[in-house]
Amino acid sequence: MFKLFSGVFLGWALGANDAANIFGTAVATRIIKFWTAAIITSVFVIFGAVFEGAKGMETLASLSTQTLDSAFITSLAAALTVTLMTWLRLPVSTSQAVVGAIIGAGIIRNTIDYSPLTKILLAWISTPIGAMLIAIILYKLFSYVIARTIRDVVKLDQFIKIGLVIAGSYGAYALGANNVANVTGVFVKAGEITTFQGVLIGGLSIAAGVATYSKSVMLTVGKGITELSPLHALIAVLAEATTVYIYAQIGIPVSTSQAIVGAVIGIGLIKGMNFINRQTVKNIVFGWLGTPTIAGLISLILTYFFIFIT
Repeated sequence: MFKLFSGVFLGWALGANDAANIFGTAVATRIIKFWTAAIITSVFVIFGAVFEGAKGMETLASLSTQTLDSAFITSLAAALTVTLMTWLRLPVSTSQAVVGAIIGAGIIRNTIDYSPLTKILLAWISTPIGAMLIAIILYKLFSYVIARTIRDVVKLDQFIKIGLVIAGSYGAYALGANNVANVTGVFVKAGEITTFQGVLIGGLSIAAGVATYSKSVMLTVGKGITELSPLHALIAVLAEATTVYIYAQIGIPVSTSQAIVGAVIGIGLIKGMNFINRQTVKNIVFGWLGTPTIAGLISLILTYFFIFIT
């Protein structure tokens, strides 16, 4: 049972990294305090995981057969990769880390089913693009509605603050529903735990990561790409949450990091390309490309060592 702790470690790393995608913009713009954001995120992540987290487990389970040992190695490799990227303050995709780790271990074990990869790769590509388009649409819609209904600055500030709390709660719920499969899905596939145990343990471990080590990545997402006004922060979180929740219903774990970055870039495009910090975007893209590669290599090496050395 101790091998399940690699899944808990991965959940912690996911929460530490991906909480930035829920409240990073709100915290960076000082509309919401970090601890308020952390508590709201933790609560709604657990709700999303328990109520709707089982859907994405089937997609990951179809990539490869799992034993307890392979589940342990896969989760450990993904967790080490995400922790490294978090330490570097790069928002990355835990979904990519897990898929890369599954493939790395599966190559050595010769258990990979490559047929689901097309669907997964298309989701990875469409996630930031979809979030960017949704952000642009929301930007136009909010600008139109606010210009015609809210004239008072104080009322506008109240509307935005309440909206950020609601949007963040929605985003946290979507994160739990979509990404808990990354945390414990391989252990459910291996038969070590039930689906309910998997979503509960995964949700709690994600919440622990949010509370303990998420602040630095929040600031990277919130300020590093483009300076956001409170209204823009609200739009970005709504676009990210909507995108991720759609994929939760489809049953494909996707990257909240890719979704929020796509949304922030969409807003940056409306404001003008000169508002976008290109170096930060390059660093994030590097994280996206490196994440599955690094996780795959770590998983491959660990699996090789376990099978042929021990």
